[in-house]
Amino acid sequence: MSNDRGYTPQELMVAVAAREIRDHDLVFVGMRLPILAYAVARNNHAPNARGLFEVGLMRDRPATSFLGTMGDPPNVAGALWATRMSNVMALMAQGLVDLGFIGGAEVDRFGNLNTSYVGAPSRPEVKLPGSGGGADIAILSRRWVTLMNHEKRRLVDRVSFVTSPGYGDGSPGWRKRNGLLGAGPAAIVTTLGVFRFPEGGGEAYLDSIHPGHRLDEVRANTGWVVEPAGNVKETAAPSPSELQAMRALQNTDGVTTGG
Repeated sequence: MSNDRGYTPQELMVAVAAREIRDHDLVFVGMRLPILAYAVARNNHAPNARGLFEVGLMRDRPATSFLGTMGDPPNVAGALWATRMSNVMALMAQGLVDLGFIGGAEVDRFGNLNTSYVGAPSRPEVKLPGSGGGADIAILSRRWVTLMNHEKRRLVDRVSFVTSPGYGDGSPGWRKRNGLLGAGPAAIVTTLGVFRFPEGGGEAYLDSIHPGHRLDEVRANTGWVVEPAGNVKETAAPSPSELQAMRALQNTDGVTTGG
């Protein structure tokens, strides 16, 4: 639902995610909001960014209509490359993927993601679908971004299980010591704000708060002690061109790509 500013919290997340895409990036897109983020970036500031999809597709422009899944005909039509999933994942293994997007059930202050289970391993409270390509993205892509609704049960001090590793225990050099090839998470984008990480990794800090929200609200809904980065700025609202690009890929009910 749109607020009185004329955009939804999810649309702001899409705009922020799109700004993480640089021109000429090879982006491992994923489903739902990242598909919209790629469309926004490609139609605004990153005309040479290419989108890579786990089903085995590479595109140099967004699909022209709504996608229910990444394998829908509008995503296949006009693709630069339609191949096997193994070939797409091989590009990542070669270190050629600049940016990946990953979602999850939990993320912690060191950027580790959980999509395996919540609770004790012997008697989990919730069983989750598992890694899929998430661990590959976290380990192999040059940088990656997490998109998540901002809830205390999701932004936790430590995840129940590390499915997709961020900066591990937060100690300097953790990723390199454990043989992880990519640089690690660049940002956590939520419905309340944006967290970033110090150069080289460590604990997430609050970089910006979305319009209409406050620091005490972010702190109350986060499972670790939130440390702002100096004077926390306000997240820039979606521009008219960003909104136009993402809304072109919404279905007739106003539901964003991927439901």
